[in-house]
Amino acid sequence: YWQNPEATAKTLRGGWLMTGDVGRLDAQGYLTLVDRSKDVIISGGANIYPREVEEVLLTHPGVHEVSVVGRPSAEWGEEVVAFVVPEAGWSPEAAALDAHCLAAIARFKRPKDYVFVDELPKNNYGKVLKTVLRERLAAMKGEQSDG
Repeated sequence: YWQNPEATAKTLRGGWLMTGDVGRLDAQGYLTLVDRSKDVIISGGANIYPREVEEVLLTHPGVHEVSVVGRPSAEWGEEVVAFVVPEAGWSPEAAALDAHCLAAIARFKRPKDYVFVDELPKNNYGKVLKTVLRERLAAMKGEQSDG
């Protein structure tokens, strides 16, 4: 990083640039990027990749946009929460999204909670700001414990 030796030292290790991407090689040697390591949700000792859950939810006709993040859980370590922007004219139903997820992914990967929003926070390049979503979850938890 330009004039930031501390950030550069964290990113460069042993001559390798650590991008934070998680991927896997298939039998033919092709690399598939799965997700960002900082976004992986660890629930009950299992790794849950938000992108996998997002891709399933995006196939539901009532979902316009979605972003999945982890929320701290005393029981599981983290649990999956989906921020959903519904399609115009669809009345958001968590039960419908749950059924949709259960038909496509393992039960432990399905969101434990759905937060319906008008829009997802994004940067100037259109990337969803998951840090802002995590902050919203923390604020929502604070509101629940205050009331």
